[in-house]
Amino acid sequence: MSLFGLGRNQKTFRPKKSAPSGSKGAQLRKHINATLGSGNLGKLYVVSSPKYVEYLMDWIEGQLDDESIFPQKLGTPFPPNFKEVAKTIFKCLFRVYAHIYHSHFQKIVSLKEEDHLNTCFKHFILFTNEFGLIDKKSWIHSRS
Repeated sequence: MSLFGLGRNQKTFRPKKSAPSGSKGAQLRKHINATLGSGNLGKLYVVSSPKYVEYLMDWIEGQLDDESIFPQKLGTPFPPNFKEVAKTIFKCLFRVYAHIYHSHFQKIVSLKEEDHLNTCFKHFILFTNEFGLIDKKSWIHSRS
């Protein structure tokens, strides 16, 4: 079973559609290619949930370590697309939380760790709301 509940024989991503140059879709595709194109995302098609999360966390770590995105020297400006990169990271992390709640919550309860998970998730949601890092429509799409 994949992260989003699809079996191994089902597609986990929609096929690429071409968008007219200059359209919002073309701009989004450009952003996706710029932020996600550096890794081998082909590995993510029909991988197990743990492997998907491992690849995702490796990708996020790479983004955090990239000084052109997250400058580490005092006075170095953040890039113009910083918030978009941060939003992409937080949207991915939101999906991990959604998977945990959907597929593993009973195990969390059996371990009596639901208070800890709920507290972490509450902090995550408060932070993302405070800085506008997840659009409300992302929440709806994750639930369907």
